[in-house]
Amino acid sequence: MNQEKVIVIDFGGQYNQLVARRVRECNVYCEIYSYRTPIEQIKEMNPKGIILTGGPNSCYEEGAPTYTKELFELGIPVLGLCYGAQLMMHLLGGKVEKAPVREYGKTETVIDGGTDTLFAGVEKSTIVWMSHFDYISKVAPDFDIIAHTADSPVAAAACEAKKLYAIQFHPEVLHTARGKDILFNFVRNICATAGEWKMDSFVEHTVADIRERVGSGKVLLALSGGVDSSVLAALLAKAIGKQLTCVFVDHGLLRKNEGDEVEGVFGPNGSFDINFVRVNAAERYYAKLAGVEEPERKRKIIGEEFIRVFEEEAKKIGAVDFLAQGTIYPDVVESGLGGESVVIKSHHNVGGLPDYVDFKEIIEPLRNLFKDEVRKVGLELGLPEYLVFRQPFPGPGLGIRIIGEVTAEKVRIVQDADYIYRTELAEAGLEKLPDQYFAALTNMRSVGVMGDERTYDYAVVLRAVETVDFMTAEASAIPFEVLQKVMSRIINEVKGVNRIFYDLTSKPPGTVEME
Repeated sequence: MNQEKVIVIDFGGQYNQLVARRVRECNVYCEIYSYRTPIEQIKEMNPKGIILTGGPNSCYEEGAPTYTKELFELGIPVLGLCYGAQLMMHLLGGKVEKAPVREYGKTETVIDGGTDTLFAGVEKSTIVWMSHFDYISKVAPDFDIIAHTADSPVAAAACEAKKLYAIQFHPEVLHTARGKDILFNFVRNICATAGEWKMDSFVEHTVADIRERVGSGKVLLALSGGVDSSVLAALLAKAIGKQLTCVFVDHGLLRKNEGDEVEGVFGPNGSFDINFVRVNAAERYYAKLAGVEEPERKRKIIGEEFIRVFEEEAKKIGAVDFLAQGTIYPDVVESGLGGESVVIKSHHNVGGLPDYVDFKEIIEPLRNLFKDEVRKVGLELGLPEYLVFRQPFPGPGLGIRIIGEVTAEKVRIVQDADYIYRTELAEAGLEKLPDQYFAALTNMRSVGVMGDERTYDYAVVLRAVETVDFMTAEASAIPFEVLQKVMSRIINEVKGVNRIFYDLTSKPPGTVEME
């Protein structure tokens, strides 16, 4: 698909994916590349604009990430953010030094220039998000200072003639009050992009691409019921119909009614004309997990058993031409194949070919999309909202929301408790307030009193967090009366529970999922 794009060159910044997402919100396609990407490759891409990310290093130190000066001589607009701004100044003859005062957090910034280009429509005094130890003490030749703060004489600089811009703050984070406007000014106005990257055009082009690539071939997809695989199934169904076979392995560790919901959408009575196979493997999984308490071991057992079940079903189906995977862009970046991110998701089979299915090629139509874009595609394809906006759910499912050994009884408890929790949040109009919420079952049992009898039952933990990117998260302030109602219902309706906790831990130091 030929299209205009802006590229992000990553110098190890923690917000690299967020930068790319913000560009796409301007309806311009964007990809992330490592600073090690050769200049020749950049030229071949012919981007409309280039953005240099932040990073943890000092640009003047030996061995720090850098780039060739030729980048700034291509005639392509370049925007440097934080480290990217410092590196631009450093390479082009300015000076970067250790700052006498470190700036971190929300900072008042005064706009001195660029009000007809980069800062068009931005108030003279605005709040931005700073995070730096070094500062630009002298701008490079032909650059003008266009913003400053009380502690940074150069909060932003520009060489308008060459369309080069360096800003010390992070416009991509929500803490920068007019950050989206600043990025829009660069991406749409300075880079002169048309802004035609939209999900309806993505669906149209991708369906055509799939049909051309697959031809009369057969495609096999492991459908988990999660957002990514569900959207992929709908996209493939639109493109190739009955040439697609979806195998849904229900391991008995899904949320309440979830297996039936997946079958309702994609099964024989659903709205998609595909081959759908549901494997009810709950008892098989429970047998494998009997006596296992260590979280990582449970993960491995669940993952390995999925491969075994899927392999058995694939053998029944026979040879196929393509194996479809719901890989999305963060999987690609975090697997070390884009940008400079630490390899976080090594379990994602990005670019690799599993050896347990008889097929010729892998097909990953969503690999260039972020999660919010995947959801938009799902809506475009007519998937129900409850499925499109389903919250992140771990591959091992309730296996890691049950502390200690997994049993059918414990699964029932956590499913019912979680269902009540979700129902009551929806009743209170709060279902979209936290970005993720769920019930987990601890391995702790305690004495309680119910009626005139003593009980010795489990404690359930309720978790609800608010986050932008799931890299950090804060506990949601669920109203106390709602929590009390949830507590009362779970204890009265879910046999085996006599105590409820609410988890207030932020991330870090905690995680979102309980392990």
